[in-house]
Amino acid sequence: MHRISRFVTVALLVVCGVFAFGGCAKKPVAEPTAEPMEDTQALRGEDVALTQQPEETIYVEPGAGVFQDIHFEFDKYRIMSDDEPVLQRIARWLKENEDVKVLIEGHCDERGTNEYNMALGEQRALAARRYMVGLGVTADRLNTISYGEEQPLDSSSTEEAWARNRRDHFTVSE
Repeated sequence: MHRISRFVTVALLVVCGVFAFGGCAKKPVAEPTAEPMEDTQALRGEDVALTQQPEETIYVEPGAGVFQDIHFEFDKYRIMSDDEPVLQRIARWLKENEDVKVLIEGHCDERGTNEYNMALGEQRALAARRYMVGLGVTADRLNTISYGEEQPLDSSSTEEAWARNRRDHFTVSE
């Protein structure tokens, strides 16, 4: 019995010690003052703009301002004249940035079979590739893939949605 009493006493001391010394006491937080603090960097003549850290670093994909989708008519893979300046701009950028490769993604609307849309998406991607090769971009820098109807921009079943989904999309693949 004496042994159990000693064990209980030791256990109680350990538990009390944990709560007494290792509790979850919070450090006091300084209250904000109503007056703004002086800018000590400006008082010392330092360049404040160079010493401040940006709040968030944003990665911008190379050529992000250059690439935009081109679109196709229903059941066609011919490059439309409205999209030729887009392809010319991309080709010019690629010739200036010779270490970059581009993936051309062919997309379709939801009409037609999956097999048909995969083939049509591939023909759309290849049409853009052929056009840019004709402008002087080497073919080994232009890869193609077809997503068919699998990655629509707009899942609505309207003419406007279908027109947005019939596209080639360009991504840098370095």
